[in-house]
This record gives sequence, structure tokens and C-alpha cells, in this order.
Amino acid sequence: PTKAMREAMMAAVVGDDVFGEDPSINALEEKAAYLMGKEAALFVPSGTMANQIAIKVLTNPGDEVIVEAGAHPFMYEAGTAAVFSSVQYRPLTGHRGILDPAAIQAALRPEDDVHQPRTRLICLENTHNRGGGTVYPLAAVEAIRQVALQRRVAMHLDGARLFNAAVASGLAPREYARHFETVCFCLSKGLGAPVGSILTGSREHIHLARRWRKALGGGMRQAGFLAAAGLYALDHHVDRLAEDHENAQILAKGLAGVPGIDLNPAEVETNLVIFRIVRPGMTPADLTGRLKERGVRMLPFGPDQIRAVTHLNVTQAGVTRAVETVARVMAG
Repeated sequence: PTKAMREAMMAAVVGDDVFGEDPSINALEEKAAYLMGKEAALFVPSGTMANQIAIKVLTNPGDEVIVEAGAHPFMYEAGTAAVFSSVQYRPLTGHRGILDPAAIQAALRPEDDVHQPRTRLICLENTHNRGGGTVYPLAAVEAIRQVALQRRVAMHLDGARLFNAAVASGLAPREYARHFETVCFCLSKGLGAPVGSILTGSREHIHLARRWRKALGGGMRQAGFLAAAGLYALDHHVDRLAEDHENAQILAKGLAGVPGIDLNPAEVETNLVIFRIVRPGMTPADLTGRLKERGVRMLPFGPDQIRAVTHLNVTQAGVTRAVETVARVMAG
């Protein structure tokens, strides 16, 4: 959180959100619903909770949820869908996280076969984290929506970085959101708030979501201090995401020139830069450990990959220093 965001938090008017009496939370939820073109919204502590509440609201026990094989709900949410909603995932492999509508069509379960689970939900992720911050083409979303409508299957958008997708594509977030029953987005990550995500949808879905938020322990009292950060982020930190995308391009082009690194800058669309280590004897843990000692933080992202993220605390000068530091470490 920036200095101005912290000041907005300290000035927040608060109440009891569990009783719907926190004016800052109410203002944030109203604004979020408007931005997504939905009837209602719900503030939750994390994107994981937002995703899992959406799955709970849109499915019944024994149902199947189609996801991309590297999607966040499948990879990084502790198997909660099985525990909380008693559903199973059907992971499909996409191209850099983007699913082929035909593959989804083929994966839909027969409606009249009692031996198989019922396909009841399709979850997409935009931007796609493990895909490298890829932006879902709107045409692909529209085609998948047509598949879903034909079989009366609901859709949920894990839009943790939806505003990155919107800025990169030039489309308003609601242009994506209108194809989904529920949509969530994070106020943290690129938007810079310290805590929080938003789940949006119909009034009926959000009414149910509020109950399940309480069941998961996500009902908070004077949470308006956090809502004030979210409101500030939506008012001041969306357009500036373009700076993060520009810095990611600078970082990608710089790293692509370092011997021992495999990276195609043309595949960097937003603020995530994922690259492979191809130098014998050097592992992601080795490189990130040495970089951390020199003040550069990146994340091991598999047996031979590293993820770097640009955000509002990363300057162009910092990107340049990061590239120089990686080059020195890779050179031994």
C-alpha cells in the first residue's frame, strides 16, 4: 500500500460488516458490482475464498467443474473444492492457459448417464497465472459461453488479475464479466491493496455467497479500513497497470539476452515474466537464492522455471538492476 492509500485507510468510516453496517465496505461492493456489470458484490479476505465460494454457490455435491490444468483453483487452493463443495475438477490442458472451446465441448459429460458426474461449472482464469499472465481473448470467452449455454452449464471467472487483462486488451472489465454468472478479482496484487478480493454476481448468488463466507470464517467486523484501501486502488491504481506491463516487457527483453535463460518476450502480455533456466547445474532455487542475497526477489515456478512480477513498487531502474544482477549471477 502506498502512503496515500494508508492515509485513506486511516480516514475510513467503519461499521459492522457482518450486519451490513460498514459504509466503506458497502461503497466498495457497490462500486465493484457496477464495474463488473453485476447486481451485487461481496468483499472477502482472499481470492481463494472468492473462488471457492463461487464454486459452492454454483454447484451441488457430486458435480464436476471444468478448469484449465494449471488454473489457480486446481493448483493452489488446497483441494478445498473437494472438502467444501464435494465436487471434482476436470482439468484440461490449454495453450498457455487458454482453453479451446472444442476441448470443453468434448469434455462435457453426457446428461443422461447415471455413471458419470454432472458437468455444472466451467472456471476460466484471466489473466492466467501459470500461462504467464496471458489475456483470455474475448472471442474465446464468447465461444466457451455458447458451449455452456447449450448445456445449461454455469461459468465462473477467476479474475484475480482481471484489471491487468482489461488494461492490456483495452476492454472494460464488464465486457469479460458479462459472460459469467460470477466473477471475482483481487484488490491486492497489481492494484496494491494489502488485503482482499471481491466476488460479484446476481443478488441471489451473492446472498448465498454471504452465508458461505460466514461459514468459512470470512465475516469480518470493522473491515472498512481494508475496504478503503480497495476503493483507493480502484480509483487510482488501475490505469497505472500499463506501467507494470511496460516494465515487464523491459525485463523480458533484458532477460532474453542473458545466456542460460530461455524466454520469448513476445509471450509476455501483462506483468508476469516466466522464464526457463537452461544452464546445466543451475536450478531455479539456486538462482532465486543468489538473487535474494543481492536484493532481487523472484519465485521458483517449477523444476526449471522462475516467475518474476512487476508491480507498483518496481521501477524501470529496478528492472534494469534486476536484469544486470541476473546476468552476473548466471555468469558465475
